[in-house]
Amino acid sequence: MEGIGMQIGVPVAAIIAVAAVTFYAVSFSEIREKSFKEYEDKEDEDGMGFQSSMSSRERRARRKANKKSNT
Repeated sequence: MEGIGMQIGVPVAAIIAVAAVTFYAVSFSEIREKSFKEYEDKEDEDGMGFQSSMSSRERRARRKANKKSNT
């Protein structure tokens, strides 16, 4: 009787484990897709989109000017 329980129990446990892994993989995929979609929608609403490297240069110049004005 013990051998039959192992022969049935191990495959059932494996199927349950694979189902759990699949569920989590699909869930994370949907969450990632949803977050990207929300990010794209936010960009469309804000009109921000991609900012060029000029903005980082401007920030650097502003920080440099602030440091000079503080000293």
